[in-house]
Amino acid sequence: MQTIRDQRQLGSALVALRAGGKRVALVPTMGALHPGHLSLVAEAKRQADRVVATIFVNPMQFGEGEDLDRYPRQEKEDAKALEQAGCDLLWAPTPEQMYPAGFSTRVSVAGLTTRWEGEARPGHFDGVTTVVAKLLNAVRPEVALFGEKDFQQLAVIRRMVADLDMGAEIVAVPTMRDGDGLALSSRNAYLSPDERIRATTLSKALEQAADSIEQGQPVNGAIQDARRALNDAGFAPIDYVALVDEASLEPLHSPAGRMRLIAAATMGKTRLIDNVPVDSPQQG
Repeated sequence: MQTIRDQRQLGSALVALRAGGKRVALVPTMGALHPGHLSLVAEAKRQADRVVATIFVNPMQFGEGEDLDRYPRQEKEDAKALEQAGCDLLWAPTPEQMYPAGFSTRVSVAGLTTRWEGEARPGHFDGVTTVVAKLLNAVRPEVALFGEKDFQQLAVIRRMVADLDMGAEIVAVPTMRDGDGLALSSRNAYLSPDERIRATTLSKALEQAADSIEQGQPVNGAIQDARRALNDAGFAPIDYVALVDEASLEPLHSPAGRMRLIAAATMGKTRLIDNVPVDSPQQG
């Protein structure tokens, strides 16, 4: 695996990767890789001939008081894992490479970023879309892979790519979970052993709520039960638990179309997000 740190060298490296008409996939990451990230690489290898991964802890998507400084950084271990997973090129730029002196452009997606994470973390999605736009423009992949765990992010990126005719196919990869159901996340490392056990309530509460809705129970009641379970487990604050339309992310008060239950809540000092799909209620 080749590692590139200087964007001026990236172009020639990509030309070599594409030799013979090879198809390129992009897997953007902020490092601190876990098996969920590596599942993106595995899917990328199925989608394309060559895989480019990025490691960049993007300062633009961290708000005041968030964990930019303590966000885990382990590039040596991450590079080894990527190479073993079959990645062909690692691009690991510095903040100065990505945001040189005088940088003054933001990419913003309206509508989809208003609620949920957008409300809880003002400015977060402008940071996400700006950096992803830069990554896509630099690599020009035929396909880019993103995990479903960050479901709102996935929807926002899809909207941006479609609106700006960026050309890359955006492929969603299902959330990978530990055996107890907790969604894999780099931030899980912040949880104490006791918090780690109690954090599993997040996925369990969402699965129970999804099951209730699919069985025909009122949406509001299912959501209130989920919030109660999170509160009892020690989550505080609970930023949101909502049933939303998968495309628009607008809240749904009764089942309709393609649906997703989304949630964000804090265990100790660690803010966790998760989501599960919801099928239409069973008839009968």
